[in-house]
Amino acid sequence: MKNWSGHLAWSPDKTAFPSSGEEIRELVLHALENGKSIRTIGAGHSFTSLCETDDILISLDHYQGLIAVDKDKMTATVKAGTRLYLLNELLFAQGMALENLGDIDQQSIAGAVSTGTHGTGAALGNISTLIRAIRLIDGKGETRECSPEKEPQLFRAAQVSLGALGIITEITLQCVPAFNLELQIGKTGLEEVIRSFPELNAQNKHFEYYWFPHSGYAMTKKLNPTDETEEKEGFGNFVQEYVLENYGFQLMCDLSRWIPSATPGLSRFSGRTVGPYRKVSRSYKAFCTRRLVRFNEMEYNIPLAAYGDVMKEIAGVVNRQFRSILFPIENRVVQGDNIPLSPAYARDSAYIACHVYHKKDFRAFFTRLEDIFRAAGGRPHWGKIHNLQHRQYAEAYPDFQAFDAIRRQCDPEGVFLNAFLRSVFGISA
Repeated sequence: MKNWSGHLAWSPDKTAFPSSGEEIRELVLHALENGKSIRTIGAGHSFTSLCETDDILISLDHYQGLIAVDKDKMTATVKAGTRLYLLNELLFAQGMALENLGDIDQQSIAGAVSTGTHGTGAALGNISTLIRAIRLIDGKGETRECSPEKEPQLFRAAQVSLGALGIITEITLQCVPAFNLELQIGKTGLEEVIRSFPELNAQNKHFEYYWFPHSGYAMTKKLNPTDETEEKEGFGNFVQEYVLENYGFQLMCDLSRWIPSATPGLSRFSGRTVGPYRKVSRSYKAFCTRRLVRFNEMEYNIPLAAYGDVMKEIAGVVNRQFRSILFPIENRVVQGDNIPLSPAYARDSAYIACHVYHKKDFRAFFTRLEDIFRAAGGRPHWGKIHNLQHRQYAEAYPDFQAFDAIRRQCDPEGVFLNAFLRSVFGISA
C-alpha cells in the first residue's frame, strides 16, 4: 500500500472494503475481540502516516453516495467514503454546492474533514466548519451521533479527528444553492502581492497566489461568484491549466532533477510565461485543479498577523539556500474556528504550502522551513509532512488535552491508534 506521492509504503495484514455502516461496525468489533488495530484510508492523499497499519486497513471506496437531502435547510447527508469529485456532481444534480473547497477533489469527504483540509477565503473556514452532524463507530463498536445540539463536545472534536475517535460513517454538510464562479488568473511581483495581501483577500471572496522561487514573479488566482450562467473556458485556458501546468511542468521537474543548476532559470521561465486568463464555470470546477505531477508537501498554518514577515523570510531562505526548489509556493487564508484540532483554532490564519517533486529529497528543505513556521506559532496541516512531537502538539493546540480526553473515552482500548497517533498523543508502544 502506498500514498499518492509514493513517499509512504506499508503492508496491512488485511484490507477491508465495507459497503454499509453495519459492516464497518462488525470490523471494529472483530478488531476488539482479536486485539487488532484499525486505520481507514480514502484517496491516500495524506503525506503523513495517518493511514499506516500492520493490522486492518479499511477503505471506504465501496461506501459512497448521498443518503439524504434537506432543501429547506440546504443540508446533505453523505456516506463518509464519498470522493469529493463525486459529491460535487451529486450536489449539483440537487441544485446545491459546497460554499468552499480546496484545490484537489480526489479525497474522500471523511478524509478531507478529518485532516482539516481547507480552501481559501478570509470570511470562510476550512471544510470541517461546514459539518452539521456526524455519525461514527467508536472504539467500543458503538454508533455515536453528534451535532452542535447532541453531544456537542464530541461533535467539536469529531470535526477534525484524525480518525482517532472512531470511523466516521455519515456526515451532514451545510450547502448553498449551486453557483458559478469567475476565475481570474494574473501575474504580479512578489513584493507587491505580499504588501497588498490584506486588500486582495478583502476584495475577493477567494484569493490565493503562487510564488515562483528564485524569481520576482507571483501568479494570482481570484475567484468570485458571478451571475453569468454560461460556462466559458477557451482553448488557451485548457493549454495553460492542463497542458503547461502538468505535462510542461513535469518536463521541467525532470530537467531540474537532472541538472539542479538549471532550476532558478526554469522557475523564472515558468513565472514569465504565466498569462492572464479568465473563465466562468460551476463552482467546484473553478475551485479544483487537475494535478498530474506528483510531489511531497509541507503546509503550515500561521497567525494571519504574522504572514508578511514569515513569507519574506521564506523567500529569502529559499533563494539563498535551496537553489534546486522549483515548485511554486502556495499562499491562502482561512477564517478562525473553534474546532480543537483545527490548525485555524481561535485565529484567522494564513496557510503557506511548499512542495517538492516526488523524485527529489525534501528533508533538508522542509526541516529548515518548519523552523520558520514554528517560530511564528505555526501549526502543521495534519495531512502534510511535519516533524512535531507530542509536547509540541500539546503546546500548539490550547484544547489538545480536552480532545485527548474525548479520544480516550471513545477508544479506551486504542483500536484506532497507529505509530503516528501514538507519537501525537504521547503514548508508548
